[in-house]
Formats: sequence, structure tokens, C-alpha cells
Amino acid sequence: MKITDIKTHIMQVPLVRPFRISLGVITHAVSCLVEMETDSGITGYGEGSPGPLITGENLEGTVASIRVLREKLIGMDPRDIEAVYTVMNRSVAYAGAAKAAIDIACHDIMGKAWGLPLYKVLGGLSNSIETDMTVGIDEPEVMAARAKAHVEAGFNVIKTKVGADITCDLARVKAIREAVGGDVKIRLDANQGWHAKEAVALLDRLNEYDIELVEQPVPRYDFEGLKYVTSHSSVPVMADESCWDSKDALKLVSERAVDYINIKLMKCGGLYEAKKIVNIAEAAGVEVMLGCMAEESGIAINAAAALGAALKNITRADLDASFSLSQLPYEGGFTVENTRHLILSEEPGLGLKGLREEMLQ
Repeated sequence: MKITDIKTHIMQVPLVRPFRISLGVITHAVSCLVEMETDSGITGYGEGSPGPLITGENLEGTVASIRVLREKLIGMDPRDIEAVYTVMNRSVAYAGAAKAAIDIACHDIMGKAWGLPLYKVLGGLSNSIETDMTVGIDEPEVMAARAKAHVEAGFNVIKTKVGADITCDLARVKAIREAVGGDVKIRLDANQGWHAKEAVALLDRLNEYDIELVEQPVPRYDFEGLKYVTSHSSVPVMADESCWDSKDALKLVSERAVDYINIKLMKCGGLYEAKKIVNIAEAAGVEVMLGCMAEESGIAINAAAALGAALKNITRADLDASFSLSQLPYEGGFTVENTRHLILSEEPGLGLKGLREEMLQ
């Protein structure tokens, strides 16, 4: 089997409402969707969704990188994933979203070629995964009302964005806990919004509201600060922006700098590298969560959900971005059961039936 073409499509879909984090505001899901064609008649779908606030990548750069990779990959077998990755790493070293798009399409083709759903290709532990639901930064009463609505809809884990203002963060978390009651788990995500010592002090106060964990309390480059918070905080700490790839994961777990790791396919460059992170973390006894960019359309979320269902060391999921879209640019894929459970397709690969051409540029 050989790759004969890699087509790119630009997608931009408004979110149901603007989504604010400590780093800025996101208003649209913006992605480059790819169709990888082969001489066997199998087409694989992928997605590269750059998150400028997190990774610094933009859509124009992602599209350009995919087009560079197209010239390098035509004629290669998409099932030779080590060879594909070797070419990608040499051609576009740090272009995580572009590499993720190619990687996901290759894995979709593998599943279709072997007649297996992707979650079975990746490990096959389960065919479903449970996601939390995220509340963006807003006034405390607005956040509390949204959190309560999510719980009433069926979610039992709320992830709330913090990190924009310490005084307001206290009020926000207090309001959410009072709104959702004591049985709902609350996760925090500061998106690098605090300094180490203030993070420890603030988390000790926030833990009055029974916090499950906090993501990325300090700037991504502040490794010593991350270690300090992990060592001194009463709330378990998860690395997100501080863990881009397996090399970062090895450093984090070998120095016991975090309690958990959050993997995003757009950061690490796809499923192939994500599995390396999972394996390193598992060997160190560190559990993993799968996350997503707010800008993703859902194709990449289908891939991440398949990985999360497949491997036992992935114990948490924050794969809620597609719930925030006004419409989806594809047909097929996972279904939703009881609001929070993503049930993977039993069709080969990702189980996508095709792209909605009217939504693409």
C-alpha cells in the first residue's frame, strides 16, 4: 500500500460561546482536516488543530507543514509508522499539529486495512471512555450556573479554568462547589497562571472545596517551580504544557515533578508519540489523562478517545471540545451515551463516514 495524495481542507466553526482561559479567549474551532489517499482505495482522515495560545502554532503554518510532508510521504506505506515518523521529524521537527494530522490519518488507514476499529488497533481494553466537562473563566455566578447545568445534563466531573485572578479564583471555585454539591469531582486548570509559592498557598485554600487535581499551575518552562508545587501542595498536580513529548515525560516522572500527565495529540504530534508517553508514565506509576485543544473539530478527539479507551494507564479524559461546537464537519465516529461516555465506533479505523464538504474551505 502506498500514499498517493494528501489533501488539505481548512475548517472554521464558531464555538457555542467564547471560551476564556488564563492565556486568552477562543471563539472558533480552527483546523486543517486531511484526507490521505492510497493506491488500495483506502482513505484515512486526520486533523491538525493548532492551539496558538498553548503551542504558538497557527493554521497557516500547520497547512504549510502538511503540504511539505505531502511531498515527502507520497509513495510511502502509511502503515510503516516508524518510517513515517522518521520522515516527519526530519522535515518539520516541532510542528505538532501537522504531524498529528498525518499520524491520525495513518492510524485510520491501519484500522481500515486490518478491518479493526482504532481502539482495537491501539490496545483494545475498552470501547468507551468517560469525559469531564470544562467551564471557561467568567464571573463566579455564571461559571456556577454553567457547571450546575452540565451536572444536571449528566456530567459528574467538572474541570474549571482558573489562573486569571487569585481573588476571583477563590470565589469561582467556591461558587461552583456550592452549585454542584459534594458528589461531583472538580478539577482545576490554571494554564500556567500562577507562580509556585502563590500556587501552593492558593491551592491549600482552594482544597477546602475538595479539589481532585490541578493542571499546570506554573509556567511551562518553570520545571523547578512545578516540582515545588507538587512537593508542597495538598492538591495533586498534573503537567500539561510542561509535557510536549516523551522526552518531557521522562524528565517529569524521573524527577517526580508531577503526580499526573495530560497528553494532547496536538502537542506531542499524534498517537504514535502519545503511546510512548503513556508507556513511560506507566513504568513510573504515573497515571495519564487525555486532553484536547478547544479548537479541535472532533476528528482528533475520536482518535484520542480510541487511545484512551484502549490503554489502562489512561485513567482520565478531558475530551469535551466537540460538545462546544455549533456543528461538526464530519459524519460517523463515536456516539455519546449518558452525556459523558464516548462510545467508540465498531467500524474499521476511526469509523468516520466522510467530511461535510459544505463546511470546508
